[in-house]
Amino acid sequence: MTDHVAKLQQHKTDSLEAIKSKFSENKDFIFTDYRGLSVAQITALRGKLREKEAEYRVVKNRYAKLAFRQLEMPDVSEWFVGPTALALLKDDVSAIAKILYDFAKDSSVSVKGAIVDGRIFSEDETRALSKLPSRDQLLAQLMSTMQAPVQNLVYAMNGTIQKLARVLQAVADKKQEENG
Repeated sequence: MTDHVAKLQQHKTDSLEAIKSKFSENKDFIFTDYRGLSVAQITALRGKLREKEAEYRVVKNRYAKLAFRQLEMPDVSEWFVGPTALALLKDDVSAIAKILYDFAKDSSVSVKGAIVDGRIFSEDETRALSKLPSRDQLLAQLMSTMQAPVQNLVYAMNGTIQKLARVLQAVADKKQEENG
């Protein structure tokens, strides 16, 4: 019996390496089923995501499974069934999830789940994540909360100084009337 030797084709190896390289540049991923989208719709979605520094990639399921396994990422092979596209994120996961769910209202995109900071998020958890304020909004809320006590102190000190100035003016007016 002859041994069967699998012949690796160079273009397949190159494709896998390119996918691994792209995946390793990003820390968070949102997995979607893009079945039924037109090229124009995918282009529009990519444009919206690009504004938030995210990328939307259609990948071959087999290559993506291999890349995730070789990069020792969580096993999400059940999401690589049917047409799969990934949103590759560098940060602000909630804003990207919000864009995908808003886009899904008017199209056939469906979110399968996400990987955020190495943790697997189900579709329901990803939906909940999309409802959180964005990172910028959270920072603004934090800054206003931190700034509030200082503002109150300034108002209190300013009010005391104004009261003192009015008392001094009243005393000065009264002395002027007595001397006048």
